[in-house]
Amino acid sequence: MTLQKQARFWLIFIVGFFFLIWLFSGILLPFVTGMAIAYFLDPLADKLEARGASRVVATSIITVLFFLVFILVLLLVVPMIGSQLAGFLERFPGYVDALRSNVAPYLQNVLDRVAPETLQSVSDAIKGQSANALKWAGNVLSNVLSGGLALLNFLSLLFITPVVSFYLLRDWDRIVAKVDSYLPRRSATDIRQCASEIDETLAGFVRGQATVCMLLGLFYGLGLTLVGLEFGFVIGLMTGLVSFVPYFGMIAGFAVGMGVAIAQFGFGLDLALVALVFLVGQVLEGNFLTPKLVGDKVGLHAVWVMFALLAGGAVFGLLGVMLAVPVAAVIGVLVRYGLRQYLSSRLYDHGPEPQGADGQPETEN
Repeated sequence: MTLQKQARFWLIFIVGFFFLIWLFSGILLPFVTGMAIAYFLDPLADKLEARGASRVVATSIITVLFFLVFILVLLLVVPMIGSQLAGFLERFPGYVDALRSNVAPYLQNVLDRVAPETLQSVSDAIKGQSANALKWAGNVLSNVLSGGLALLNFLSLLFITPVVSFYLLRDWDRIVAKVDSYLPRRSATDIRQCASEIDETLAGFVRGQATVCMLLGLFYGLGLTLVGLEFGFVIGLMTGLVSFVPYFGMIAGFAVGMGVAIAQFGFGLDLALVALVFLVGQVLEGNFLTPKLVGDKVGLHAVWVMFALLAGGAVFGLLGVMLAVPVAAVIGVLVRYGLRQYLSSRLYDHGPEPQGADGQPETEN
C-alpha cells in the first residue's frame, strides 16, 4: 500500500470514528465510563492474577469492591456536600453584600486615582467580555447537562456501567491481544511503540492526576474547615476535584475561598490563614504530589489539556469531557512521532543524498 493510500485510509478511519461518536453520543456515556473504569483497574487485576487468582475471580473482587466503595462515598459524602452547597447558595447574596462593604473603601481609593474615561473604557470592555464568557459557559454547561445528567443516561450509568466494567476488565488482555493481531505487519512495531507511549501518558495523567485531585480535595476541605471558614469543606473539596483542569481549579477555588473569607472575617489573621491553606496546598501539589504520582514525562501540556477539555465539553457534553484527555494523549503522541520521523528525514537535514554504485543519487522506494 502506497503512502497516499495509507493516508487516505487513516483519514477515512478518523473521520468515521468521530462521526460514529457524534451519531451515538446519546448512548455512549455508560460504555465509555465502563471502559475508563476497566482501564483504571486493570493493573490491580494483573497483580491479583500474578499472585495466583484467576482472571474472573480477580475481576469479580475488584469490580465489587470498587463499586461498593463508590456507593459508600456517595452515601456519606454527597448528602454532606449537598447540604453545604444548598446553604452556600442560600447565603450567597449575604456574602456578596458583606464582600462589597469590606472591599468598597479600598476599591474606591484605587478608582479615585484613575481617569474617568479610562475607567469607562475598562468597564465597557469587561462587560462585553463577561457577556461573551457567560454565553459560552452557558452553552458548555447546557451541553454537559443535557448529555450527561438526563434521566436515561443516569439510569444507564447506574445499571449498565458496572456490567460493562466487569466484562471489559475480565477480557482486557484478550482484547488487547486481538487488536494487536489486526495491526498491519509492516507498521506493527511503530504502532505498538505509539500505543505504549499513549498508555504511559494516560496512566501517568489519569491515574496519577485522579489521586492528586482526591488528596488535594481532602487537604483543602479539612484545612479550610479547621481554620473556621464557612462551607470550607465543600469549597476545598471542589477545589481539589476540579484541579484536573490545570490552573482553573486552584484559581476558582482560591477566588471563592478568599471571597467567603473576606465576607466572613474581613481583613485580618483569619484571612491570612485561609490564604495559607491554599499556599501550602500548592506547595504540596507542585513539589510532592504531582512529581511523585504524575511524573514529569506525561507529555500533556497544561494549555493543551484545557483546550481539549473545553472543546470536548462544548461539542459532546460530558462524554466529550471524558474522551478529551485520551484523544489529547493520542494526538500528542502522534504529533511527537511525526516530529521524530521528520527530524530523522532529509526534509529536515538537507545533507548530501546517498550515492549509488553508478554515482547517481539513490531514489527512495
